Amino acid sequence: MSAKEANESATPIRTDQGQWQSLSTPGVSLKVLRSDRETGGSTILLKFEAGASFPAHNHPGGEEVYVIEGDIKLGKHELNAGDYLYTPPEGKHAAVSKNGCLILVSVAKPIEILK
Repeated sequence: MSAKEANESATPIRTDQGQWQSLSTPGVSLKVLRSDRETGGSTILLKFEAGASFPAHNHPGGEEVYVIEGDIKLGKHELNAGDYLYTPPEGKHAAVSKNGCLILVSVAKPIEILK
């Protein structure tokens, strides 16, 4: 692929584009930035209200998280604005935010909620 073709296939998402979607988990919403139909991989923004939590889940393809604002606890890791966490494939954790947060999340494969 040439540099020109790569630039033509780049797709910017503007701040006012895309819709925030509420999850079935109270206090957590997401905005999809990228979704790969073949692999199930995606890049999303996740917003947690203060005190919101997300159940324990597995990351078959790993996960990258960057905290844009606020705080979040992913398993044993407490993160604040500017922090980054890589969870390797098959990594498992739950998530909770004491004061609320906005995080950027990228996964190579869909997550699996643990029962």
